[in-house]
Amino acid sequence: MTIRFDLRPLVFALCCASPLAAQGDEAPDFSNWLDQFRQEALAQGISQTTLDAALADVQLLPEVIERDQRQPEFFQTFWTYLDKRISPWRIERGQALLLEHRALLDEAQTRYGVPASVLVAFWGLETNYGGYLGDFPIPAALATLAFDPRRAGFFRQELLQSLRIIEAGHVAAADMKGSWAGAMGQVQFMPSTYLRYAVDGDGDGHKNLWTSLPDAFHSAAHFLRELGWRPGELWGREVRLPANFDGESAHPKVKKTVNAWARLGVTQADGSPLPESDLAGAIVLPQGQAGPAFLVYRNFEVIMGWNRSLKYALAVGHLSDRLLGLPELRNGRDADNRPLSREQVMEMQQLLAARGLDVGEADGVPGSRTRLAIRAWQKTAGLPVDGYASVGLLEQLQRAP
Repeated sequence: MTIRFDLRPLVFALCCASPLAAQGDEAPDFSNWLDQFRQEALAQGISQTTLDAALADVQLLPEVIERDQRQPEFFQTFWTYLDKRISPWRIERGQALLLEHRALLDEAQTRYGVPASVLVAFWGLETNYGGYLGDFPIPAALATLAFDPRRAGFFRQELLQSLRIIEAGHVAAADMKGSWAGAMGQVQFMPSTYLRYAVDGDGDGHKNLWTSLPDAFHSAAHFLRELGWRPGELWGREVRLPANFDGESAHPKVKKTVNAWARLGVTQADGSPLPESDLAGAIVLPQGQAGPAFLVYRNFEVIMGWNRSLKYALAVGHLSDRLLGLPELRNGRDADNRPLSREQVMEMQQLLAARGLDVGEADGVPGSRTRLAIRAWQKTAGLPVDGYASVGLLEQLQRAP
């Protein structure tokens, strides 16, 4: 879905009880909140007719808050995440759909420069090729998230934008359904993304991302182009790192040309030399130095612009490759694949803080400050430096003096 989560705001949801679950006289009053929102929407030009259609019977949806607190991008290991999403069936189905919709996909690729395989990969990961678009009523889901304090401001604006879509006649309020987070249609656009980037690909006067594949593919391609997609360039590739690789260089902000990485001993995944190229890229390690390594380029950053999850972006890139017949990942299968619980992350943070390292709040979320603290401790302990939080690292911290 086109929603850009970062890790830090999740802290509130993980550490505090949601007001939706609160009991007693002090629980916030959703009906009063909704009345105030309706007045704001009216003041911003939304008609009473649209408000009645979208919000008249809206109820809080506790399942939405529950799902918000257990997003797989935060807690699954990379291999678990990838294997759940890139199955043999999904590859075979995507290849068949590439052929079935070749003319339409070629039209979108010619207009916007985004490869058909990339568009189908997004389609496959977002809605299982249209197999499940979500059945949450979008106004109710967004109202629930706007009422909850975790990202209230963001979702309040998305709720307002969803009303503007209904007001414009692109979809009836009763038909505006999608994910728990408010993403909609075949490629799961948030309302604000819809209003900025949705395209009427079939020329019928509506931007219908639910049932019109021309609208969905053209909209996805338009969005990626506007994010900066570079036609003719790869998103990235799996690579093999030398034994003496400096893990501190594995960071999205540390960019070198392919030729420079090659001089440092980085090779293709099968051990063959990297091609001669001055294209700039960064090394990312989604499961630490024991896991697979990727050299990612500018188009990978574009995928991250769609969804800020590193795991999601790598899954999109790899699925697009598999749809073209490229091989599965070669390396890193022996990495520690035990998932960390929130309690284990909190213990890790406490152990790092006890050594004088700044982890911020011990909140159970391995955010950027925690990763920097891990890197610092790994360096002093003589361990490979990758900043990756794992069960193995926790065990090393527990044993260390």
